[in-house]
Amino acid sequence: MSGRVSCNDCSLSPICLPLAVRPDELEQLDSIIRRGRAMKRGEHLYRAADPFDAVYAVRSGALKTYSVSEEGEEQVTGFYLPGEIVGMDGISTAHHVSSAKALDTATVCEIPFERFEYLSARIPTLQHHFFSLMSREIQADRELHLLVSKKSADDRIAALLLSISARHKRRGLSGSAFRLPMSRYDIANYLGLAVETVSRIFTRFQQQGLLRVEGREVEILDRGGLCGNAPQEILEKQG
Repeated sequence: MSGRVSCNDCSLSPICLPLAVRPDELEQLDSIIRRGRAMKRGEHLYRAADPFDAVYAVRSGALKTYSVSEEGEEQVTGFYLPGEIVGMDGISTAHHVSSAKALDTATVCEIPFERFEYLSARIPTLQHHFFSLMSREIQADRELHLLVSKKSADDRIAALLLSISARHKRRGLSGSAFRLPMSRYDIANYLGLAVETVSRIFTRFQQQGLLRVEGREVEILDRGGLCGNAPQEILEKQG
């Protein structure tokens, strides 16, 4: 069964937590991870205020995190692709401050945090790598606030597409042609735009020869032109 694949055999190990451990240490990490939890589209992994007891590595599919305002309005706070870790929002509070749910059919690996902390103390490189992942989360949050507060709508769309492109390339997949796991509504919500604005910009980018778009399928035709629409801070993160 694919759900029983070990960290050692998983194609995502070069970008997931196993990146931080030696082969002789991998068995220790492997022993604490609960694999192959399947999720249907729209199913919650956890909800805000749920007790925090684990972090999760996305193995397939994609998830989004969101918070709900006092007025009951949803605010998308992040998108998570295979190999990425979700659930770190609860570390400091002992409960989740946001909710996470599957954007499509997905599977996750559950990493019980108490056991992970114990193992990290014994494997310093694992702890360092986890801190690096936390730092990346903080940086991503900073970039989101930068985009929403200061940049144009075109900048925001271009930056998101380049971010998804880079994340696909880290998995050894095409950075030019990929499927967006999120809806136009989720994109608009995440970037602080109207859905109509998102659709209009995708159309304009196509007319300018920057993209080819069919539904959620996107192909970047002119990366240089698209980069011209992205903030410098984002381009520096893309390498």
